[in-house]
Amino acid sequence: MFLVGEALIGKEPEIAHIDLLIGEKDGPVGTAFACGLTQLSAGHTPLLGVIRPNLPPKPSTLIVPKVTVKSMDQAAQIFGPAQMAVAKAVADSVAEGIIPKEKAEELVVVVSVFIHPQAKDYDAIYRYNYGATKLALQRAMEGFPDVDKVLYEKDRSTHPIMGFRVTRLWDPPYLQVAFDLVDLEEVRRVLAALPESDHILIEVGTPLVKMLGINIVKEIRAIRPGAFVILDLKTLDTGNLEVRLAADSTADAVVISGLAPKKTLELAIDEARKTGIYSVIDMLNVPNPLAVLKDLDVLPDVVELHRAIDMEKSAHAWQNIREMQALAKPGRRLLVAVAGGIRVDTEAQALAAGADILVVGRAITRSKDIRDMAEQFLAGLKQTEIDQYRIMTDF
Repeated sequence: MFLVGEALIGKEPEIAHIDLLIGEKDGPVGTAFACGLTQLSAGHTPLLGVIRPNLPPKPSTLIVPKVTVKSMDQAAQIFGPAQMAVAKAVADSVAEGIIPKEKAEELVVVVSVFIHPQAKDYDAIYRYNYGATKLALQRAMEGFPDVDKVLYEKDRSTHPIMGFRVTRLWDPPYLQVAFDLVDLEEVRRVLAALPESDHILIEVGTPLVKMLGINIVKEIRAIRPGAFVILDLKTLDTGNLEVRLAADSTADAVVISGLAPKKTLELAIDEARKTGIYSVIDMLNVPNPLAVLKDLDVLPDVVELHRAIDMEKSAHAWQNIREMQALAKPGRRLLVAVAGGIRVDTEAQALAAGADILVVGRAITRSKDIRDMAEQFLAGLKQTEIDQYRIMTDF
């Protein structure tokens, strides 16, 4: 047996975060238990859990402080309320059948305990660590979360200490607002006017990048911390280098020109995967976008069918969207964005053709009522906010 459990309970500064292992004495958890008890390190001295002195729980439990203990006050918190809380939680887990009683002598538990340096309330330290340890044990024994739960929750949740969500494109269609502006104050004005929505993406257009540089991404994040920001570099060469620059700027996605050589496209896509950002191939002026995609050994995350501003009187090229999406390998998704003169009256047509992302620029950024126009586009997507009906508890 090698089971893992985790739980976070309470409020700062007494908040409790428990990570634990439970398994047999003669297995890897038993080895970790013995090594932890005999190999001490300054400020992180492991100790046995005890309900009170001379009364350890069964299974035997080793407590390892996560935060460096620098004073006797901190040591007292570990060797007092936290030690008892963990031990009592283990004992109660046996009493309640969470851990089988017949296995109590065969198993050991290793518990990593977080005590905030500013924690003072012994009662809260005890109660939070008791609850977190017991919950972590139950989760370990039940195998929580299962893979399906993780896959469902991974893009719906945010880490409380981060304070913002890292948006992933799992729930299309989306509205991508393209900022082809060249004035920072105008960018700020438009950003402030846009409604908050999980389905709005922010594109730093090529003119804006050329005028203000890639650091504009951080300017945007200061106004909209959780925004999904696309940096439109239209890369034609040195694909891996420019993608790395985009990732370093904290962009969520980078745009590469479909006119670039195959090698450049593939280097850019590979670099995007390494750095954890999305790759977008812009097919502006590409005669046969489908052929370009079929020739690639690795596909981008998004392909953009882009009609140039100077060509907006020509017809949209949306006829191959479904065929492009079908190129994606099992377990992956190829999203298709459409750009170039998208209006509210053509939104339904684009969505019906299969578009996953509607790229809208001046129709929103130059609108007399930016918020109202953006909301009209959002209404056409017929998408609800991710957390509109959810009550967030453990995750």
